[in-house]
Amino acid sequence: MKEFFGDDLLLTSESAKEIYAEIKDLPIIDYHCHLDEKAIYEDKRFSDIGELWLSGDHYKWRAMRLCGISEEYITGNKSYKEKFFKFAEIMPNLIGNPVYYWAHMELKSIFGINLPLNKETAEEVWNKANEVLKDLTVRDLLRKFKLEYIATTDDPLKELKYHGDIDGIKIRPTFRPDACFKNNTDKNTLKGRLWYFISKGCKIADYGFDFISKNDENLIWLIKECYENGIVLQLHFGTMRNINGQALKNIGVDSGFDVFRSSVDTDALVKVLDKANRELGGLPKIILYSLNDNYTKSLAAISGAFKNVYIGAAWWFNDTVNGIKRQMETVSEYSVFGTQFGMLTDSRSFSSYVRFDFYRRILASFIGEKVENGEYDKNSAIMLAKKVAYENAKEMING
Repeated sequence: MKEFFGDDLLLTSESAKEIYAEIKDLPIIDYHCHLDEKAIYEDKRFSDIGELWLSGDHYKWRAMRLCGISEEYITGNKSYKEKFFKFAEIMPNLIGNPVYYWAHMELKSIFGINLPLNKETAEEVWNKANEVLKDLTVRDLLRKFKLEYIATTDDPLKELKYHGDIDGIKIRPTFRPDACFKNNTDKNTLKGRLWYFISKGCKIADYGFDFISKNDENLIWLIKECYENGIVLQLHFGTMRNINGQALKNIGVDSGFDVFRSSVDTDALVKVLDKANRELGGLPKIILYSLNDNYTKSLAAISGAFKNVYIGAAWWFNDTVNGIKRQMETVSEYSVFGTQFGMLTDSRSFSSYVRFDFYRRILASFIGEKVENGEYDKNSAIMLAKKVAYENAKEMING
């Protein structure tokens, strides 16, 4: 029996272990997240592990709701200690859930704790973790995980007071015009704001929407602006937001009540890309993310028909062990895996950077399996793993 969350976690072969050894300590480029840049600027401290883990992580909130925990222990007015103990209580239910992996990886890598978290160990974990947290700030966490670049997600009208180079880490804004599009903000105003973002080091724009429409003039405009300004454009779609009306009223948005849609109109996406490509004579780098991963094959095929169109990492509900494996298999079979940009956190939690290690372990095992089966050579495997884990993202933000 293997050690609980031991060094060989998720590494399925000797080749996987060798590949992982070559990529595990590479720096991290997080090109899509929802972290609070003010907390980085001010080098925030956390009162306890309850605040660090449960103040804004809707993955953990959703897991607690699924286990029947009352909302007062999730987003309500109970203390962080009470919330943490309730979270610990439900952990044994989460076999296979990424939250189970991430929480234990965070305990080990940040706090040096290698215990299964449950009702019986909660007190010990609480005390040990809080002792470490007394001397740990946000920037300490970022240094621990070897952060090199963080792209936050920002409304175009935001002031951008806290971005910049902080302790050797590039904190850069991402132009996210969803709300401005909904409010019909003047396009000239948005254009000026995009230039302002670029002056602050912005390299990436992002647009999140539910339906793809072939007549989406906002999307066409954004593709044009990104093309003309050398901006990478990430498109997130296939979502159904805030499906629980009572929860929206009581708790608000971004609280764990979004789901994926039953279908994604990839035909409409083709029309948009074709129209933009004809009008502009080319496309910016575009990264596609569908929340419903049944459409990854279709998107991968589309990426082969337009230059500069790529498939994004397994997103949100799909960043599970098997979800990441499915994404890797599909992209390698229907597109080109060596052009992938690796992992991102899409997170509001400063402890979430274990997700890069989670991804890199799965990546090493995915490539290592091909080596073990004699389907791929080891030297190429190591070079490929480095490209996908770090180098492609590095090139993207420097391009």
